[in-house]
Amino acid sequence: MTRLRCAILDDYYDTALSLADWPGLSDRVDVTAFTHPFADEDAAAAALADVDIVCAMRERTPFPRGLIERLPKLKLLITSGMRNAAIDSEAAKSRGIVLCGTQYGRDPTAPLTMGLILELTRKIGQENARMHAGEPWQALGGIEIEGRTLGILGLGKLGTKVAGLAKAFGMNVIAWSPNLTPERCKDAGVGYAGKDELFAAADIITIHVVLSDRSRGLVGAADIARMKPSAYLVNTSRAPIVDEVALLQALKDKRIAGAGLDVFSVEPLPVTHPLRRLDNVVLTPHLGYVTEESFRAHYGQMVACIAAWLDGAEPPRRLA
Repeated sequence: MTRLRCAILDDYYDTALSLADWPGLSDRVDVTAFTHPFADEDAAAAALADVDIVCAMRERTPFPRGLIERLPKLKLLITSGMRNAAIDSEAAKSRGIVLCGTQYGRDPTAPLTMGLILELTRKIGQENARMHAGEPWQALGGIEIEGRTLGILGLGKLGTKVAGLAKAFGMNVIAWSPNLTPERCKDAGVGYAGKDELFAAADIITIHVVLSDRSRGLVGAADIARMKPSAYLVNTSRAPIVDEVALLQALKDKRIAGAGLDVFSVEPLPVTHPLRRLDNVVLTPHLGYVTEESFRAHYGQMVACIAAWLDGAEPPRRLA
């Protein structure tokens, strides 16, 4: 039997091979984990030219048509998550490549959102760094979030989870999205607000809409201009939902108090990016889904998918 080659991409923590039963495939598949992102499409094409199976981490390495057409041996492409905007699914389908996904048990992005809010308002990480550096006792004052207003853009599964956590902290919660109704807000136990009202009234705004043609640029310069000078913006969804140029300028000019960002227009975020030089921004490297439990679920389902495909069965969670 001809052995197949499988590539696990963007295994930044070098843990993928220890989190699932990859040895169970070893009689038929040689598995290689790539722990660093590819520099560009040419580098990806060179590294994956002889690969039959690719296990991709959602929206890290992009798979546009151009790259897919440069991978003649690729037969099975599995992504973490059931939606990956970085993969051209039509190109995969036209090549006869089987495209599958994996499911989340839980979405750990909501607690991360609250963590960013707490860091912005209580400076926990900054004070921790000062303590370890031996700097003087207590330098950065915080504010309380209890009694303040959280504005949520997008009250789907994740937005609703964030609303519940925020209410547990004693926050007032209002929400808006293009299709949101007062009735849906009532069911979730939060207040309904129009878009202009939400940006003007909220002390903290957090984004939980899916990136699409409709939501790209949903938060523009005019929206940011409506925010209080004391308000914060948190984005753990996708960077293009917010006008990055307008946000960057507002942060530079201190027209808003700050931002907590887990997602960026270019990832990994270049070391020279101006966001890295601002002291009113909390930055995390797209950690929304990055937990051991999440990776165990994704990699375990990838192994099961490969095994089913090798056995000639219909692979689970097929997307194309």
